[in-house]
Amino acid sequence: MIEAETMKLLAAALAIGLGAVGPGVGIGVLGAAAMNAIGRNPEARGAILTNMILAIAFAEAIAIYALVVAIVLIFVA
Repeated sequence: MIEAETMKLLAAALAIGLGAVGPGVGIGVLGAAAMNAIGRNPEARGAILTNMILAIAFAEAIAIYALVVAIVLIFVA
């Protein structure tokens, strides 16, 4: 029989593992799209990079939420 402590650690690992996949893919797509946009219109570099960094920050916040959930699972549950 699996112990409760083992299940807590497994749940925390799944929470951060799966919670980091989405933002990782999203940041990769954002970076590729930004480089494509800069290649097509180099004059708009400043606006593109500003919007890209803002979108990356929002995507990264989701990964931070997953990290917080994983920490809560380890120490509280």
